Amino acid sequence: MKYQIMGGLVKFAATTILENINFEIRDHEKIAIVGRNGCGKTTLLNLIAGNIELSNLDSDEDCGISMAGNLKIGFLKQIDFTDSEETIEGEILKVYAPVFEMKKRMDELVTLMENNPSEQILNEYGRLSQAYENAGGYTYRQDMETVFQRFGFELRDLARPIQSLSGGQQTRIAFVKLLLSKPDILLLDEPTNHLDMPTIEWLEGYLKNYSKAVVIVSHDRMFLDHIIDVTYEIEYKTIKRYPGNYSAFIQRKRLDADKQEKDYIAQQKEIARLQMLVEKWKNTPTKVAMTRSKLKAIEHMDKIEKPRRFDTKAFHASFSPRIESHKEVMRIKKLEIGYDCTLSTINLEILKGQKIAVIGENGKGKSTLLKTLVGQIPALGGSYEYGIDVEMGYFEQQMAQYTSEETILDDFWNTYPNLKQVEVRTALGHFLFSQDDVFKKISQLSGGEKVRLALLKIFQTKPNFLMLDEPTNHMDMVGKQALESMLRSYEGTVLFVSHDRYFVKEVATAMLVFEENQVNYYPCGYEEYLEERQKRNSAERNKSNNIGKSNVAKQQMQQEEQPAKQEVKSYNPGKEESKRLRQIKKLEEKIAECEQKIEELRQESQKEEYATDYKKLEELATKTQEVEEEWEQHMENLESLQ
Repeated sequence: MKYQIMGGLVKFAATTILENINFEIRDHEKIAIVGRNGCGKTTLLNLIAGNIELSNLDSDEDCGISMAGNLKIGFLKQIDFTDSEETIEGEILKVYAPVFEMKKRMDELVTLMENNPSEQILNEYGRLSQAYENAGGYTYRQDMETVFQRFGFELRDLARPIQSLSGGQQTRIAFVKLLLSKPDILLLDEPTNHLDMPTIEWLEGYLKNYSKAVVIVSHDRMFLDHIIDVTYEIEYKTIKRYPGNYSAFIQRKRLDADKQEKDYIAQQKEIARLQMLVEKWKNTPTKVAMTRSKLKAIEHMDKIEKPRRFDTKAFHASFSPRIESHKEVMRIKKLEIGYDCTLSTINLEILKGQKIAVIGENGKGKSTLLKTLVGQIPALGGSYEYGIDVEMGYFEQQMAQYTSEETILDDFWNTYPNLKQVEVRTALGHFLFSQDDVFKKISQLSGGEKVRLALLKIFQTKPNFLMLDEPTNHMDMVGKQALESMLRSYEGTVLFVSHDRYFVKEVATAMLVFEENQVNYYPCGYEEYLEERQKRNSAERNKSNNIGKSNVAKQQMQQEEQPAKQEVKSYNPGKEESKRLRQIKKLEEKIAECEQKIEELRQESQKEEYATDYKKLEELATKTQEVEEEWEQHMENLESLQ
């Protein structure tokens, strides 16, 4: 057991946040903590990180926290920058301070060994050299540059001062430092927020193969499914452990609830039957012993708790557009988007009823496209035109930061002053603002609550064309599912930016993908797009391999032609035969090497740890195919020579 909390209680003032906490981290587990917004997930992370303490440490109960040794726990929120004038490179290299200390001592030992090569010095150098290698002393530069670039930076950015970065960029640098520090327990709170899809896919692979424990709070269902071994759910202030990833947890929870419901009903029926017998015979002298035994049977039963209903309360807004738009909702021609320079050029025709997801790397112009289409920033070139009878509703990320000292009720009513009070309360109730909640000030709301209020204001106008920029940020999983359901049944048109692959999969009927140097449209859903991308990548690899084969064939023909030309001048049969045999031997060695590589790759692909790592399996399959093609080419050349 690496880390354990037993019978824990966390209270803030008189409010209980978590109770009877029993939580474990075993070996190198990848653990998810899930639950509704505000249930205490981040509180649990802070407890593990040591930022807060248990509230019942002084009680007589058997409770506490135990750790195996002096564990290094890394939590993103713990990392801050003390010197804003420091360069990014200097800040990241602070992670390797212990490594540099080891290198300094190793250099000192080398100097000492030149004058006094004693056994003690040699042993110390050997131990230190091994520790230096284990700490990544020989690869730290490569590791740093790889992770740095994966988070969307370029190597030249290493020279920039920390103070020149935006808040989001500084968070990414803190994330880079955290990953490179390789703590024994890695704590991540919503790690995929504001990361683009390529970075999320890379992070999945990194965490899946991370050699130590990881605890993640996330609402990204696909991300959790690809990484997690164990899921803890916090519900009604208590925590429960489930083996498997998020999808396995959902299935297990339903099965457990169904079984508990059946067992509870059966037990209540049995109790009612026994009590009926007691009531019937309690006044009969000859049945006194029997009635007492029935009462004892009831008393000694392990009472099954009545199942609590799942906390699935979510907003709902099944609305139809005020009017229907014509078939063509928007036409975009050679639209150049950007600020100082063109980021991307887009051609697109949006038709009524489409749900188009805008995905791709950060910095390519996805949000900029929506800002341009709603007129917030001017186009740098090209044109766009709305269709007839199009009424647009626009959600942007900044709405989650909106603040005011007005109450929810007043803020919404001021936006729609013609509504009656009952209509206002009903609309707010549909978005989970009911009873006294409506008197909360906007400044007191969480990011998720502000998003809900912003969406309500947009939907109240009943537009027929929605443009949504990252609408699921700050939403919990139940909220995302509610929005998915609403958008699927929505009769209008949707153009939305999202990095949540599960949300995109559930909603999108078409894809607008910001790729390397162009923006491509795919008239299909997310899963079909992935299949198309895989086919395209395979075709490009085959094309590259064919070009390689063609070049090899040309070189071989040139080599074969060369002796033919020389044949006229002089021909030595013994020399040519010796040359041919040497070539055959070299090819046989290459064939043997290829066969060994193929066998090694096949054995690696059968390893247990890669059983569900489809990205790794695809990578191994690609390498195997490349080596097999190389083997075939060598065999053809060998047959020709023989």
